[in-house]
Amino acid sequence: MSATRAIIRSASRLASRSNVTMMRHASFSSFTRSTVVIAHPAVSSQSRGIKTLDFGGTQETVYERSDYPKEKLQKIFEKDTFAVIGYGTQGMAQSLNMRDNGLKVIVGLRKDGYSWEQAKKDGWVPGKTLFSIEEAAEKGTVIMNLLSDAAQKDLWPTVKKYVTKGKTLYFSHGFSVVFHEKTGVIPPSDVDVILAAPKGSGATVRSLFLDGRGINSSVAVFQDVSGSARERAFALGVAIGSGYLYETTFEKEVYSDLTGERGVLMGAIQGMFQAQYEVLRSKGHSPSEAFNETVEEATQSLYPLIGGKGMDWMYDNCSTTARRGALDWAPEFYTATKPVFSRLYASVENGTETQRSLDFNSKPDYREAFEKELKEMRESEMWRAGVTVRSLRPENLK
Repeated sequence: MSATRAIIRSASRLASRSNVTMMRHASFSSFTRSTVVIAHPAVSSQSRGIKTLDFGGTQETVYERSDYPKEKLQKIFEKDTFAVIGYGTQGMAQSLNMRDNGLKVIVGLRKDGYSWEQAKKDGWVPGKTLFSIEEAAEKGTVIMNLLSDAAQKDLWPTVKKYVTKGKTLYFSHGFSVVFHEKTGVIPPSDVDVILAAPKGSGATVRSLFLDGRGINSSVAVFQDVSGSARERAFALGVAIGSGYLYETTFEKEVYSDLTGERGVLMGAIQGMFQAQYEVLRSKGHSPSEAFNETVEEATQSLYPLIGGKGMDWMYDNCSTTARRGALDWAPEFYTATKPVFSRLYASVENGTETQRSLDFNSKPDYREAFEKELKEMRESEMWRAGVTVRSLRPENLK
């Protein structure tokens, strides 16, 4: 594509002032011969230590990991035992990060299940740091409910018995509390209820922590009985592996999260990829060309540029033809998709998405049904073509 070739030429010219490096590589089709890699720019002194920052004209307060060094975390939580209930990707990552931060952490799971065995492999010891859900919830002063949304609904009658006066109830998603009429999760009135929601998968939460970086997360307080819930929420956000945190509410967290997942983060992007791929194929383009022009160039060349310096910078470093076309067609896609996003948000806000999720994920065979849908996606021509394209990346060549 001419956009990629123009970026390559422009990146070469701008290398010295933009901190851009270029790596030559072979490609599956002739649309590109190089990938542009943006090195992480040095963080300006203005962005460190300033708590109120300008986000597109709106002033917001941001908390950073440096505000809560390890010693401070250990002091704040010196009397606490964190009972992590659930060991999915978030439960695993957050518990391990807190343990590495020197906090007292125990894990509560169904005994002898898959997660129980995985927890043992990660160093949690039955009877010492690994317990049944009931035992862990009873021992914990901070009960971290990191079960799946459907499991939170099903197991709340078990967990709530141990959410007693003076404890803290923690979530990483506002789902169960916000949609309490559907889940039955109504926190007692005599406990703090807080949230720290990493903006990424548990695998990323863990890997960024181990890299010495940290993921961005939102923090919210639903109920402050102790008077210190807000401070503890931000501190706990850092303890689980966050690099910086911004404040929200339980409602806004769940509405934005569900909208994003169904929208541009996952649902919309698959739908748009599939639509463009099918149009190209219907017009006689080969699978390799259709995939490269739809997915590979986006994920390997253009998206990293957007992530590094923004959409305008990526546009500014494309060919004039690509730039003009993108600017002309962006309003078309905006007009076409905004009504869809409005319907999506309404479906989230009115609880339709919640009910759909609970209904599906509460079925005894939901894993098998989910795998069937993923299998259909995985075996579609587009993603089978993608397997071959990815195999030809330089890092995958033997």
